[in-house]
Amino acid sequence: MFQVRIHGRGGQGVVTAAEMLSIAAFEEGRHAQAFPSFGSERTGAPVVAFCRIADQEIRLREPIMEPDALIIQDPTLLFQVDVFSGLKKGGYILINTTRSFDELGLGDFLRDWPKERLCTVPATDLSRKHVGRPMPNVPLLAGFAAASGIIRLESVIMAINDKFSEKVASNNITAATEAYQFVLDEIESIRQEEAAHA
Repeated sequence: MFQVRIHGRGGQGVVTAAEMLSIAAFEEGRHAQAFPSFGSERTGAPVVAFCRIADQEIRLREPIMEPDALIIQDPTLLFQVDVFSGLKKGGYILINTTRSFDELGLGDFLRDWPKERLCTVPATDLSRKHVGRPMPNVPLLAGFAAASGIIRLESVIMAINDKFSEKVASNNITAATEAYQFVLDEIESIRQEEAAHA
């Protein structure tokens, strides 16, 4: 079973992201489960949502305490909430930012982490550019697909089409496709750099 925890703020589509991730997994014939954890349900308040993906029926119902992957939709949460709590060693970390992990002050904390599992995506910028509003959830899902290989971009696109009207879906697909390629390019440059130092 692969477990994903998504951190963001109210109004950023955190819950929708978890739902779409589960739809994408269903599209691939997998079992999936998505659910939110609400504190104060107001715009801007920290929100957490969870998604489990498995090849057999999922019987667990509790919040994900030891995720295999973190998707962080708002980098201002990094030092406000313990977003890294329970993250499995070597797990995937995807952050919506234009800054590097070092610039975010996470370089020492993640020093021994596999570099290709640490990805940043300018998801808010991509969403503004293609959708016209700052909704980082869809570009981050596509970035997660590129980083992890757990789901395919095609399945993310199917989930987008399932969730949105045709016009909104079309713009989100463009943002998702660009984010997917952005992360693939990021991982490729990490691999080239590591090969050069080998």
